[in-house]
Amino acid sequence: MSMVLLEDPAPVQSTSLLTTEQTAFFDKNGFLHIKNFVDHDVVQLFLRELQRVEANWIDEKVDKINGTPIKYGRDEHGQQIVQRFAFASLFSPVLHEFLQDERLKSLTQLLQPYEGRIGEEEKDGLVVNHYVRTPESNFSRMGWHTDSPRDLFLGHRIRPMLNVGLHLDECPMSNGGLRVLPGTHKQNTLLTLFRKRQFIDHRPDPREVGFDIEAGDLTIHNGSLWHRVEQSPNLGAESRRRVMYIPLITGEYKPKSAASKTPFYHRFAAKIQN
Repeated sequence: MSMVLLEDPAPVQSTSLLTTEQTAFFDKNGFLHIKNFVDHDVVQLFLRELQRVEANWIDEKVDKINGTPIKYGRDEHGQQIVQRFAFASLFSPVLHEFLQDERLKSLTQLLQPYEGRIGEEEKDGLVVNHYVRTPESNFSRMGWHTDSPRDLFLGHRIRPMLNVGLHLDECPMSNGGLRVLPGTHKQNTLLTLFRKRQFIDHRPDPREVGFDIEAGDLTIHNGSLWHRVEQSPNLGAESRRRVMYIPLITGEYKPKSAASKTPFYHRFAAKIQN
């Protein structure tokens, strides 16, 4: 795979605010990679919490949370697992507390001049994706897309947002994972929507950038940046990749509830993702 490798600015080590260099890098390229945002013990704590929530949802046969479908699949042992959580922090005091981290809140500076916030009860809340490649897995990759069309499906204009991912597994670039097209967050609305076939196109792009991820790393990308998830060449446990996505959003506060309807984009995505 042909990659355009960019030189990341020096990583942040648990500081409250981004450096001027990092802010400039993000403004130009639309993404950042922050090393060691949380340590190994915290990663393990989060994994235990997710396993607890997962066991409860499977036992209770939960199919939706606040109108958002929960994606299920099978792991390498044939056991049922949750492959896409939604609003996970509403079911875990530990994960809820994490979203109060001042370092996460400080990332809203990247949304200026808009006023940003952590959307714990909005959109899909704290999303956790569990990618694993097995014959019975429903979720091992994701095609090129931007996060902007969901606003249009909801009847809004495109609003600035950040997708902040806390990675819970080691994932070198050779094992698949996140790919981004630098600078595409600055494109016009037409290209934001139609540069590629949303979710359908899985083809590598010669300009894309991948990441060598360690558990505890944080990635940040602009919601209008084109990105995808490359499938692992491995099967089973070696392909596993778990990521917690914290939405930093702008605009009118619109919390979801048990009465919320399932947005069209979820029904659409369910038909084309594999």
